[in-house]
Amino acid sequence: MSVQEVVMLEDRKNSLLNRREVKALFRGAAGKIKKTEAAAKMANELNVDKKQVIPINLICHTGMTDVHGIFYIYDDEKEAAKHLPRYRLMRTLPKEERKKILDEEKAARLKAKQEAAASKGGASAGGAKK
Repeated sequence: MSVQEVVMLEDRKNSLLNRREVKALFRGAAGKIKKTEAAAKMANELNVDKKQVIPINLICHTGMTDVHGIFYIYDDEKEAAKHLPRYRLMRTLPKEERKKILDEEKAARLKAKQEAAASKGGASAGGAKK
């Protein structure tokens, strides 16, 4: 879905957190735009890579057709991971990729838990044989 107009309200550099903080207005986009689409649109407007733009908030007030958005633009992913909670970074990934990462982490935790239980059970069983 195409948004007609994007108006940049504010673009400031936050040197403390090494990021740009951008506020924008999407005219007539109420109910028609998703965070990932808005981030892609902002990346296009600012001539940066889509992976650098992290959508923080999209707000639409009752009775209004305009959407106000807040976006953070980091120079690299490591800096973003340092300052933002993990879920903010995960929500920008495609659904299949996000599910794959979560499943791998769940499998790794389960394997570690099983190994810990096996080593604990083996140690106590070894002590009982003496």
